[in-house]
Amino acid sequence: MPNGEFAARKLLRQRKHQKMLKKWLKRRRLKLKQKYDPMGEVPRAKAIVLEKYAVEQKQPHSGQIKCVKVQLVKNGKVVGAYTPGDGAINFIDEHDEVTIEGMGGSQRGQMGSIPGLKYKVVEVNGTDMVEIIKGRKEKPKR
Repeated sequence: MPNGEFAARKLLRQRKHQKMLKKWLKRRRLKLKQKYDPMGEVPRAKAIVLEKYAVEQKQPHSGQIKCVKVQLVKNGKVVGAYTPGDGAINFIDEHDEVTIEGMGGSQRGQMGSIPGLKYKVVEVNGTDMVEIIKGRKEKPKR
């Protein structure tokens, strides 16, 4: 520890350096999330479906995961989104307006055996996906 008449400046500088080593604080101070994340600060975002496709699961699982490629309305960035639920892909058509949200992996990353997908579809044309899959509601026509 520095001591003496001019020690305060060095102590403050060291403390600031140590604080910036904390990942969460550095991301907040330098606004890194806004810069790299397509959705920015918001938890959900509207998007337009461009195409439907399937990806292979990671090891040790096998099977096809149904996904959609969407373009965000707010900034025009294109991202992939997972369609959760059995047969959910059948209720999504091209040019539909969907709402996507983060899947909940660490630091908004991918989850489990789903390769490279950070987002999932929550709503189609303003109607909840769970309600559509269970047959309680019908997908509105646009």
